[in-house]
Amino acid sequence: MGRYRPLRADIDLDALRHNYRLAQAQAGSGRCLAVVKANAYGHGATACAHALADLAPAFAVAMIEEADALRDSGITHPIVLLEGFFSPAELPLIAEQGYWPAVHQAWQVDALLAARPARPINAWLKLDSGMHRLGFSADEAVTQWQRLAACSHVQGLHLITHFATADGADDAAQQQYERQRACVTDVVERLNALGYEVPCCLANSPATVRGNAQGAWHRPGIILYGAAPCDPKVRSVSLKTVMTLRSRLIAIRSLAAGEPLGYGRGFIAPHAMTVGIVACGYADGYDRHAREGTPVLVGGQRSRIVGRVSMDMLTIDLTDIVAPTLDSDVVLWGRAEDGTVLAVDEVAQGCDTISYTLMTGVSARVPRRYHRS
Repeated sequence: MGRYRPLRADIDLDALRHNYRLAQAQAGSGRCLAVVKANAYGHGATACAHALADLAPAFAVAMIEEADALRDSGITHPIVLLEGFFSPAELPLIAEQGYWPAVHQAWQVDALLAARPARPINAWLKLDSGMHRLGFSADEAVTQWQRLAACSHVQGLHLITHFATADGADDAAQQQYERQRACVTDVVERLNALGYEVPCCLANSPATVRGNAQGAWHRPGIILYGAAPCDPKVRSVSLKTVMTLRSRLIAIRSLAAGEPLGYGRGFIAPHAMTVGIVACGYADGYDRHAREGTPVLVGGQRSRIVGRVSMDMLTIDLTDIVAPTLDSDVVLWGRAEDGTVLAVDEVAQGCDTISYTLMTGVSARVPRRYHRS
């Protein structure tokens, strides 16, 4: 656990490597960027990048600050900046460090063309194929590609897009996904007709799993960390759990029928019951909105949240748990000591959120412990 408080996030780096290899196997002839933005989805970017350094040919982050942290830790791989740059003043550093920026607005193209970098810059032109967040329309993308391709200090030009519904199984999601793929195909064919080769980076985690959005690069993110990348109706994959958020009981209490528990009398004992107090709360990143019944493991046995999650503690039902003690291992999500797994996706459902918010929300006061098998 931590030095004193019994809470930590155990990070299984071998599971991370397994998941990367699985993603690469789905990518066909394409190569996989390892997406380590947002502190590697809460897992620790530098530790995860070093664990993948012999497997991944490049990494992806959101911004320069995240890329700089990797460089400062000794990572020398190319690093894609998925949000690009926010000012022309960043371009000298981008060139010096070998960062590969996404380019999604006309002013960025203008800034790149006007720059006089010490080294050529590898630019990734962002196509808005239907996400309608960042990027150029199909016509704009063709025009801006030609401008960048004619520039001597822009090299390694790629086309990148983002699929909005690759993770969905319903008809509307499927139709949106196919429309976006058709938009990409149209732009690539138009550029091919003008004589350009167009290496693409199309597939995020769910599209990588689907296997029908091939390109020169894939960019697996959530799949690396063991959370389900898409609706199982689309396709399931054999991921391994990377993060286990675990603690221990710090108190065991008995409640009589009708007694309240926690803030605001949010839970009233329906019968005589035993409850356990766990050293983990919303200041640690456990979602305050977890509903009664959100699952938890105690010594590998399934239990449930009762009462409101507090800043530093939460309360669980121990009534049906066999022989709970203050030494009992409590897993908020991940793998118990006996190998039982509580998927972070299941916990997220109990919190009316997604696994991304839970994992990225694990706060800095929670120690990360890294291990290999």
